[in-house]
Amino acid sequence: MATTTAALTISSSDLVGDALSLTTTNTLNKAGTTIGLDQTTGMTKAYLTSTDTIDLFPALVEGSIAFEGKSSWVYICNKSEDEGEYALVTIGGINIGRLYAGDFLWMPWDMIESANADNHHGDIEIAPSVATGMWFEWTCINEGTEWHAADLAIS
Repeated sequence: MATTTAALTISSSDLVGDALSLTTTNTLNKAGTTIGLDQTTGMTKAYLTSTDTIDLFPALVEGSIAFEGKSSWVYICNKSEDEGEYALVTIGGINIGRLYAGDFLWMPWDMIESANADNHHGDIEIAPSVATGMWFEWTCINEGTEWHAADLAIS
């Protein structure tokens, strides 16, 4: 049985005038169970040289009926070191926010609930702010049908 644990630590010596330290961990389990998630898209690393919008998980949303009522977690990271470079993150055309250099996103994702009638608008997409080249990495840890990075062509 797979065991995947996510951990997050937030600390600051002066954020609210005092020291702040928050730490939390969570074991990623299949929906409604204590059985660990056992599937992933694999970690994709890409050097994007265009400001075109990239659909990160097209094959997952296309086959999202296989994920109905199941658990999925998404990680996206902007590996740029230039603080002015960012990527706009959208789900189904709705702006979620910008990931600036070094920023990451970690969230649960319900492919069924985020998809609308044509089953394509639940897509998670990023659009780099510059075409001079930026490194990104992303993965989806999930339960359901096994997917591999080769199945997830960047379009």
